[in-house]
Amino acid sequence: MAKLAAGILLYRRGRAHLAILLVHPGGPLWASKDEAAWSVPKGEPEPGEELLVAAEREFAEETGTAVPPGARLGLGEVRQASGKRVHVWAVEGDLDASACKSNTCMIEWPRGSGRSIEIPEIDRAAWFPLAVARHKLVLAQSVLPDRLAAALGEDEGETAASG
Repeated sequence: MAKLAAGILLYRRGRAHLAILLVHPGGPLWASKDEAAWSVPKGEPEPGEELLVAAEREFAEETGTAVPPGARLGLGEVRQASGKRVHVWAVEGDLDASACKSNTCMIEWPRGSGRSIEIPEIDRAAWFPLAVARHKLVLAQSVLPDRLAAALGEDEGETAASG
């Protein structure tokens, strides 16, 4: 059975365009990757935990900030290359991406070595216009900017031209 994850896509309306907050995975495997490496803050639910509750908890763990109040707009599910199904909600809000502080986790590094190192789940966060975000996001999540624009009734030409 495929694993599940849930995430929050935070967005803000700028003068010229919509922008979304993305996070970059921490650790040595991702250190030199940028294009098709970013993600929405997300993670796996605890046993019995509702997906939206898990998405909000994971957002707080990965950014150090609670999800802002307001409507939760379902953007559906994406299936990542690993088979993991990620359910995503969009929320309008703002935060200082440079102030994001992630929790940490243990990984085996180098792989197969038997040694463990502690890494931050994310090493940075940044705001991107939708057109840029499409290229920054991991492939399975690259549809999310379009889903957000459609859900908000945004003119795709306006959001694409601003990136």
